[in-house]
Amino acid sequence: MSNADRHGLITKAVRDSGSATVQELAALTGASEMTIRRDLDTLAAQGVLERVRGGARTLLLRGEEPPFALRAHEAVDAKRRIAAAISALIADGESVLLDSGTTCLEVARLLRARPVTVMPLSLQAVHLLSESPGPATLVVPGGQPRAGEGALTGPLTLASLAALRFDTAVIGCCGLSAADGLTAYDLDDAAVKKAAIASSRRVIAGADAGKLGHTAYAHVGPAALLHTLVTDTAAPADEVRALEGGGTTVQTV
Repeated sequence: MSNADRHGLITKAVRDSGSATVQELAALTGASEMTIRRDLDTLAAQGVLERVRGGARTLLLRGEEPPFALRAHEAVDAKRRIAAAISALIADGESVLLDSGTTCLEVARLLRARPVTVMPLSLQAVHLLSESPGPATLVVPGGQPRAGEGALTGPLTLASLAALRFDTAVIGCCGLSAADGLTAYDLDDAAVKKAAIASSRRVIAGADAGKLGHTAYAHVGPAALLHTLVTDTAAPADEVRALEGGGTTVQTV
């Protein structure tokens, strides 16, 4: 088992149970207790969990957004498949508005090798796209990054979006359902998503199956605003049918 896979298993176990001991996690992963202690120290430093004597406990309260560092370990394979499918929907020469979040960061990894113009809405994606020269043209918006997330929000971000028009917006989902539409955990993030959708001719959402049928705190808009949703094959079939019935094209990978 790789470090990333083990970290993902540990974070899920702690999140689902609320807490776990070193011994429990060692039995779950097949790793030594010494390795588990090092893993817990690493994940605690990333803000994924809280290190306590003999193990770890979750930092999450019900209804709160999981930290970026925790989400980065979740559904990694599905997010990469989703990102590849989204990249395939984007033509060379397009202008692309790229939302914040872990799935959109995977899209950024692919777009940096493409002859497209990209305006990312997170510090992580800005850094990734600026790391090495490539055919992609980077446009950097203004804004204030959300602590721990790197997502750009605020008046300067909204002004950047209002000043430009994009061929495609790639939007990340905190929650998406046919009944409640697209939702976010943060009001400022919801405002940015609304502005991104308004500034783009086409809207593609990327969401792993865990986001479908889920509703977060801040409403962004009805699901009908999405031209295409790319999700994974574990997506609930009833939710997929309901979204398709509302006019959204759903692609599963």
